Amino acid sequence: MVFLNGEFTPKDQACISVMDRGFLFGDGVYEVIPVYAGKIFRLSDHLVRLQNSLDSIQISNPYTPEKYQNIFDQLLEQSPNSNQAIYLQITRGADTVRKHSFNELTPTVFIELNPLIPKTKTELENGYHAITQPDFRWERCDIKATSLLANIIYSQQAKQSQVEEVILHRDQMMTEGATSNVFTVKGNTLFTHPTGQHILSGITRDLVIESARYCGLIIKEVATKIDDIFSANEVWISSSTREVMPITNVDSKLINNGKIGQHWSQVYDHYQTIKNA
Repeated sequence: MVFLNGEFTPKDQACISVMDRGFLFGDGVYEVIPVYAGKIFRLSDHLVRLQNSLDSIQISNPYTPEKYQNIFDQLLEQSPNSNQAIYLQITRGADTVRKHSFNELTPTVFIELNPLIPKTKTELENGYHAITQPDFRWERCDIKATSLLANIIYSQQAKQSQVEEVILHRDQMMTEGATSNVFTVKGNTLFTHPTGQHILSGITRDLVIESARYCGLIIKEVATKIDDIFSANEVWISSSTREVMPITNVDSKLINNGKIGQHWSQVYDHYQTIKNA
């Protein structure tokens, strides 16, 4: 069962107009919200980011936070006490003709649940591989837009290269992953790209920083050179579905001799404490 424009309906029966601007142009935004043991995780933070994305592209938010909560609760009643990922998408809506400019339209709202199966710490301790690529995306990566063609190309490249992620760089400065935020650790200091137009500031990113600070790491939100990744003691990526994941091989070069670091283990443990509170 999914939610579409005010109705709960079987997924295979949910339909939108061919004139929907999300279908024609990718003119919309989205959020992915984790649910652990039936409890929605950091909902208010996700709804703030949703509002920021909507404001950035001039779409009026069709629902209040209370309305979203009610919709989510009704969907979650079908899968009580389980881990889920809520996918929420809002497009500008359907016009009568295909044109690049837009008038005030009724937004299309689509919401579904997908199983969320985080990797165990034992699985994560094996470490994961990544590759690097130039960041050819547009200049407003801070908007969580549905127009994700560049990210799709990178993700397919990761799949074909049999690695977990593509780590991006712009003018030789590391930005983020194709579908994640990126962290490096040198000594007792955690580095990550500052928020701004070149990265999507993840809710999980903020939690990783919070956990790292709790574990005694010094936090520096500064742009670093992509080559610095190879001299890092630890490399992590984070996202709502991955949580915080150690990367031990980049471009076929070992990080920390291919072993996870002690800081990742401590931050992972504290993250789980926050998640399960």
